[in-house]
Order: sequence, then structure tokens, then C-alpha cells
Amino acid sequence: MTADKNDSWNGSAGSCLCEAVRYRVTGPLRPVIACHCVQCRKAYSNFAAFSAARRGDLEIENPEGVTWFESSPGVRRGFCRYCGSSLFWDCDGLGYVSVSAGTLDQPSGLSLHHHIYVADKGDFYEIGDGVECHAKSHAYNWPDDVMGAEAARGED
Repeated sequence: MTADKNDSWNGSAGSCLCEAVRYRVTGPLRPVIACHCVQCRKAYSNFAAFSAARRGDLEIENPEGVTWFESSPGVRRGFCRYCGSSLFWDCDGLGYVSVSAGTLDQPSGLSLHHHIYVADKGDFYEIGDGVECHAKSHAYNWPDDVMGAEAARGED
């Protein structure tokens, strides 16, 4: 498969800054969650904004261009080995892989759902967007809520 951001495919796609790594998502994307934890703050110099795709819906072109870093036991972060762009956040046992929202080709059609780990955010900014904030993590039943809604409508 060749990912071409100008082809007629109508799903979601994205890439790193240098476009050595491109990816496609063939199913639904989760709304964006902004994470302000210490690891995201240090990795991104602020906070991280991630959507997510079910594991089977994520197709990575040039996967050898992705370098994986285990940031904590069972959690790894995927970066482009050439330009350093943060692309993925992957936790063992979850049915999805988080996708860096900033790497998605525009328009993404996504919106920010909530902020997590705001107790750990940097002291140099305020969150004033009116979106729900949580001091630590927040249980968000995704992709189960999406899959349940599709099943209720008779979709696969």
C-alpha cells in the first residue's frame, strides 16, 4: 500500500514532519485528549494532544522509520527516526493505539474532548478553553463506546 495524501481515499491519514512515515486509519478516530502529565510535558515541551485508532484500523507505511521508546513498563512512544516527530502512544493490553493529533492531515474533523493530568501541567500556562479537566487520568470508554454505538446501528 502506498499512502498518498492526494489520492481519493476518504479515511484519516497523517505523517511525521519529514513524511518518511505516513499512516492511515481505516476506522473511527477517538476525540482528542490533551495530556498534561510529566512525561508528555517533558517529551513535548508542553502537553500532548492524542486521538486514537483501534489497533486493526491503523496502517503504518514505512514502519521501520518508527523508533519506539519504552517510557514506562508496558507503554511505548513511537517517533520518526529521521525527524523526531512524535507519532504514537501505545500501551500493552489496550485495544487501541493513540495517534498524535497534530500529525493528522487536515481537516481532521476532530475536537478536543477533555484534559487529563492537569495537576501535573506546567506552571507557565493556564487552561482556559472550557473543556472538561481532570486532575489525573480519566476513564474514557473508547473504543467500546464507539463499537457499541456501531453495533446498535447494525454497523461492523
